[in-house]
Amino acid sequence: MKLITSHTSPYARKVRIVLAEKKIECQQVEESPWVGDNPVHAFSPLGKVPVLLLDDGTALYDSRVIVEYLDNVSPVGRLIPEPSRQRIAVRRWEALADGVSDAAVTMVLERRRPAAQQSPEWIARQETKMVRGLAEMARVLGEETWCNGEGYSLADIATGCALAYLDLRHGTLGWREAYPNLARLHERLAKRASFADTAPPPA
Repeated sequence: MKLITSHTSPYARKVRIVLAEKKIECQQVEESPWVGDNPVHAFSPLGKVPVLLLDDGTALYDSRVIVEYLDNVSPVGRLIPEPSRQRIAVRRWEALADGVSDAAVTMVLERRRPAAQQSPEWIARQETKMVRGLAEMARVLGEETWCNGEGYSLADIATGCALAYLDLRHGTLGWREAYPNLARLHERLAKRASFADTAPPPA
């Protein structure tokens, strides 16, 4: 297998952490979808990372499809529970965390446009999504140790990747002060080898 990845993408990092947690060997190739003649199009028609290339040539995308495939391909440390109720809870967390990342990434891309072409209303709309998503994550987490309340899972991985991306691209947001329970979760996650080894480079 080969993973087409980016060291700053929260979605690609989610997959890289799952690979580490599941102890799956996989070649990793870094490509940027933001350069001219987007090289990721050679692997995915969407031109987005991550892309997982299987040994038979099949390309898997996006991150939610890839992590489900990886969780099923190896029995080591299941990250998506089998029971339906627990599974839905974990996938709901993943959708929420990915949604926060979506809004955060969209804001970054909008601000890279020439100033005259930027839409303050669009940026404000994404910021509202991001802030509301954080508030919901903090509310649902409460005083639990892990996101789904029953143990470390994909929910924690997705949340940790979203929070780290906010640090990378939205460092003035102050989410730690607003949501100390999320800060405690982030600190716990940062101590895991899978998180430490995939930390994004400084902005």
